[in-house]
Amino acid sequence: MRLYDDPVEVRRGETEGPDQFLWRGRLWKVRAVLAHWVETAPWWQATTDAASESATTDLLVERELWRVEAGRGINGTGVFDLSFNWSDGRWQLVGCAD
Repeated sequence: MRLYDDPVEVRRGETEGPDQFLWRGRLWKVRAVLAHWVETAPWWQATTDAASESATTDLLVERELWRVEAGRGINGTGVFDLSFNWSDGRWQLVGCAD
């Protein structure tokens, strides 16, 4: 799987997960949700300064990940990891295997 950190526009359908996403000017239709999980910030990247409250706050940041199979027609199919960051409300494409 290739790793990315690209912003995407996600459209949700009747389900809570992504239904379509726009990546690099191309619209992808989600055909199946393969996995869904929530991650918190890595504890080892937290600030160790005892006077700083950011260490505690950073650990509470969550992002929701969706591994989806998506396509752009007959031939353009791939598996994508989409991330939704609850702290800023943004979607990112974080991985792709095609």
